[in-house]
Amino acid sequence: MKISNSFLFDRASNQMSQVQSRLVKSQAQVASGKQVLQPSDEPQQSSSIQRYKSLLSRQENFMSNMGLVKARLDTEANAVENAISLMFRVKELTVQASNDTLSGADRQSIATELKGLRQQILSMANAQDTSGNHLFSGSRVGQPAFAPPADDPTGSPVYQGDRTRMEVLIGDQRTLPTNRAGPEVFTRVVRTDADTGTSTGVGFFQSLDDLVDAVANSSQANMQRGNQEVDALIDGLVLAQADIGTDMSNLDQQTMTLEDLTNTIKMNLSSVEDLDYAKAITQMNKQMMSLEAAQSSFSKISQLSLFSYLR
Repeated sequence: MKISNSFLFDRASNQMSQVQSRLVKSQAQVASGKQVLQPSDEPQQSSSIQRYKSLLSRQENFMSNMGLVKARLDTEANAVENAISLMFRVKELTVQASNDTLSGADRQSIATELKGLRQQILSMANAQDTSGNHLFSGSRVGQPAFAPPADDPTGSPVYQGDRTRMEVLIGDQRTLPTNRAGPEVFTRVVRTDADTGTSTGVGFFQSLDDLVDAVANSSQANMQRGNQEVDALIDGLVLAQADIGTDMSNLDQQTMTLEDLTNTIKMNLSSVEDLDYAKAITQMNKQMMSLEAAQSSFSKISQLSLFSYLR
């Protein structure tokens, strides 16, 4: 069989082209640090990469949600803690006002301080987060949680929000509430009429306002009732504080779980996406040597002819 010069040239050219193509691919991999440059190169590996990236994006969304929830819980915790501190001062003043040795003027002075404390507690109940949303208004975050009734602007503040609990995903099939209704924190008290024996619910700020009036008017019976109601109001705040603490604990646990899962996904993604530089550079050097050898061989073969042999 006669092998023509054209055949030799074509075959050598194809071999060098193939080696050069593999070398260019290796160089591109080293430059990008990625194993797969185009999905068509490794369809199955590309599918695994996209799946891991999708999982990673989902976990990052969960982490972002938890960051928002944590910021809100921290603000709620601060508001409730401040309200509890103020209520303990209310308790102290209520006990002091019940002392029979105090004059009417002394109780007027205490009533003035109690009124100021009530205003501060109201500001805690109407606290806002960093976005300007009211913490304890339920889903009606654009309006204060507690305000005087529309038909009685000078009356005691009543709850203006709703009891809708809004939740966000913090994991697969796991949610956490982002808000709580005002009455869950600033609870009502049960007041029993001494004459009729009937019981009625009294709002948080109605109870405080009645206490202020009782101290200002030196009403021992109402001061005694107010003293008992203050204990109940404090208990409600402490329970709310515990509930917030539970949510914060659950959030911390979920954060650790997601961080571990995210690290695992990143490791798996790296194993199928990131390039082994040592192996890749070694392979690239081999390809460069192969290309140089092919080019050298082609150079020598291309010079062979009958006339060269005769010389």
